[in-house]
Amino acid sequence: MTHEVDYLIIGGGSAGSVMAGRLSEDANVQIMLLEAGGTGDSWLVKTPAAAVAMLPTPINNYAFETVPQAGLNGRKGYQPRGKGLGGSSAINAMIYTRGPRSDYDHWAALGNAGWSYDELLPYFKRSENNGRIHNEFHGNDGPLHVSDLQTHNPFQQIYLNAAREAGFPINDDFNGATQEGLGIYQVTQRNGERWSAARGYLHPHMGQRQNLHVETGVQVTRILFEGRRAVGVECIQSGNKRVIRARREVILCAGAFQSPQLLMVSGVGPGAHLRQHGIDVLHDLPGVGQNLQDHPDFIFGYAAKSLDLMGISLGGTAHLAKEALKYMRTRQGFIGTNYAEAGGFLKTDPALEAPDVQLHFVMALVEDHARKLRTAHGYSCHVCLLRPKSRGQVTLANANARSAPLIDPAFLAHNDDLETLVKGYKLTQKLMDAPALANIRHKNVFTPHVKTDDDIRQVLRDRSDTVYHPVGTCKMGTDAMAVLDSQLRVHGLDGLRVVDASAMPTLIGANTNATVIAMAEKAVDMVRQT
Repeated sequence: MTHEVDYLIIGGGSAGSVMAGRLSEDANVQIMLLEAGGTGDSWLVKTPAAAVAMLPTPINNYAFETVPQAGLNGRKGYQPRGKGLGGSSAINAMIYTRGPRSDYDHWAALGNAGWSYDELLPYFKRSENNGRIHNEFHGNDGPLHVSDLQTHNPFQQIYLNAAREAGFPINDDFNGATQEGLGIYQVTQRNGERWSAARGYLHPHMGQRQNLHVETGVQVTRILFEGRRAVGVECIQSGNKRVIRARREVILCAGAFQSPQLLMVSGVGPGAHLRQHGIDVLHDLPGVGQNLQDHPDFIFGYAAKSLDLMGISLGGTAHLAKEALKYMRTRQGFIGTNYAEAGGFLKTDPALEAPDVQLHFVMALVEDHARKLRTAHGYSCHVCLLRPKSRGQVTLANANARSAPLIDPAFLAHNDDLETLVKGYKLTQKLMDAPALANIRHKNVFTPHVKTDDDIRQVLRDRSDTVYHPVGTCKMGTDAMAVLDSQLRVHGLDGLRVVDASAMPTLIGANTNATVIAMAEKAVDMVRQT
């Protein structure tokens, strides 16, 4: 069965939702979006406490693993990725942060014209509908709702009190004039419900716009080419093979792991690696799958006797039942939590231009992405390294697009990453030991015996993992390892763009979802101008 449209979009995650929603505003073009997962509109997605990235389940989640990490003492890491419309924005912790000006100005300095902070800010504002902040840094009528949390959890104030006691600045807007400081995160929610990219950009138009065709449960197996022009895809839906053709462009939005994978199984990538798996090389492009960057992350954990913190107990069960009833009536209370309600950005060296570590303060005692269950009520605090020097890669396990790729973030492979994270550990420990928090806990679960710098290095290697922000595997740029030009077109090919986190040349100092959405907003203008 063959179908033909103008623009064919592969992947219905954050970027794909934006591309399909925006391009279909023009009734004169036919848009088709193909998504391997479901529609992303169930109560599991909409109810914030029901599904976040840390939960190690296959529900709406590819739940990938890394290859063994030498820098983590040979452990395999966990790599959740959203599966369904909205992608990872349907399972993430909903934190809305962008990163500092210097990250984007660095992209432009690397030769990516049009990607400086001042040039990208209008697209952040175009996407955003902020319910509280009205100033030159924010938008207030975009499809993506951004709001304050409605949990009213008293631990937010305890966290802020600890920050003041530890001497850290308080920041009310991490996306404003300055990023540094600690505070309470804004989230992609509306009225206490998760607001994924699909809820903002796709769901309102499905069935309403005759030119927008959204197909779920579709596994793309190969991009099709005529010469060096992408002309469509081969895919499987309900066990049936389909060919879908694109008159104008194929737009790949499958994410930092699966976009390079799909390019490689289609014959685009490092020639020797493709031939190793019996794939005919269409275009030897060595950077495909290289330059993988992710935020390595360590978690402090403490038990504390408070029903305002998640845990398993008779009192906790009764409290949670009351909170569920409250949420059903008012959309307020703990069920609206993103868990990582507070956090912020700190510098390990005051001379730095921008913060180099980020904190996520979680209203639960979390271990190994919740794969190891702790029944105690408690809280956790993540500290992650924002600009790691380590570089990893995504490669093929085989020539089948339905197989998981081999993911190697090379965590802590560069010794500077470990040493900077040691400094971040000490900053976070200072916060955790401030009286407001120290006086409320009754057990240090993970780090009671960590005393020296060598102890810190050991526990970092023993317990660190991702905080879910992989980027860079189809980077834009002008050097020999660049995959895309500054218009996000694949070097050396026609009719093919990659629009997702894989296009980032370097990792930003923040959560990545807001930036992916802004990048896609900008890509829409690029497509329209072609």
